[in-house]
Amino acid sequence: MTLAADQIAALPKVLLHDHLDGGLRPATIVELAGEAGHPLPTTDPQALGRWFVEAADSGSLERYLETFTHTVAVMQTADNLRRVARESVLDLAADGVVYAEQRYAPEQHQQGGLTLQQVVDAVQEGFADGVAQAAAQGRRIQVGTLLTAMRHADRGDEIAALALANRDRGVVGFDIAGAEKGFPPSRQASAFGALRAASFPVTVHAGEADGLQSIAEALHVAGALRLGHGVRIMDDITVTTGPDGAPHARLGRLAQWVLDRQVPLELCPSSNLQTGAAESIAQHPVTVLRSLGFAVTVSTDNRLQSGTSLTRELALLAKEAGWTLDDVRDVTVTAAENSFLALPQRRELIDRVILPAYSQNGSGRHRA
Repeated sequence: MTLAADQIAALPKVLLHDHLDGGLRPATIVELAGEAGHPLPTTDPQALGRWFVEAADSGSLERYLETFTHTVAVMQTADNLRRVARESVLDLAADGVVYAEQRYAPEQHQQGGLTLQQVVDAVQEGFADGVAQAAAQGRRIQVGTLLTAMRHADRGDEIAALALANRDRGVVGFDIAGAEKGFPPSRQASAFGALRAASFPVTVHAGEADGLQSIAEALHVAGALRLGHGVRIMDDITVTTGPDGAPHARLGRLAQWVLDRQVPLELCPSSNLQTGAAESIAQHPVTVLRSLGFAVTVSTDNRLQSGTSLTRELALLAKEAGWTLDDVRDVTVTAAENSFLALPQRRELIDRVILPAYSQNGSGRHRA
């Protein structure tokens, strides 16, 4: 029987790949844009929400990224950043997310004169307010922050230093994002070297709009512990049908490396459809990669642009790709295991929050 969205909504979930500037409420954008004098395609919140999805649904990562002009424009003051961060946490908690890693690029929020540290301070205050407000509503959620450097801006060293300066204030990792083609991780090699020397976790957007070389650099130059998307690892996998009618896979060296070392993949099905990295939910590589034993996780990427939530992503996989409750449990546990939380916190999250809830709903034991 197909899992229903309300069943998934009631279960604890873990989200590793979610952009703060891609998750604003349309009504908040309308209000803040009006105050800032920023023109929008429409000032009707419902129509604006539809506009974001339609504009992002182009099959091009570059066109997808253009939609952020409007969200970033209203995130240029400390008050606005606090509000956006608080609302993001509340929306995730309402969706049943018990742990989320929220990422954003501080360098994009300085048009109003904020320093990088002031940007981080405001966002962290907003996250803390959201966690406290969610708790008051009876919802548990933890949030870790990933600071992102934009590939084209070459401010990696600066943002890496910022991340390290705030590693004991909720910043749990570093990322690079933006146009993937033409801006490889090697452009930020010194930043990644400093982070590696400081034993600080890194995840890298790779294998979304570019192919295997991008993934290889993310792993071997950047030292990424996870791959943001990583869907193009399928370029190194050949799937055929054997004489018995069963699917067989032949892995290239890079795919074998990712599999053998269980490098987690932060896969975002709806977003991957929009950017042309996948053709349908039913045929999205997330299902075959999971069947091959890759460390698969499921994320939202940008909830506003995809008109989605983590519940919706998992429900789509249940409806269109046949995922079961055990599948949802396993990717949730995999995400928790590969979060940038400290090991004791990961174990507590899995053993005391996730597994008991799934067991109560009829899921078997997590696979070894």
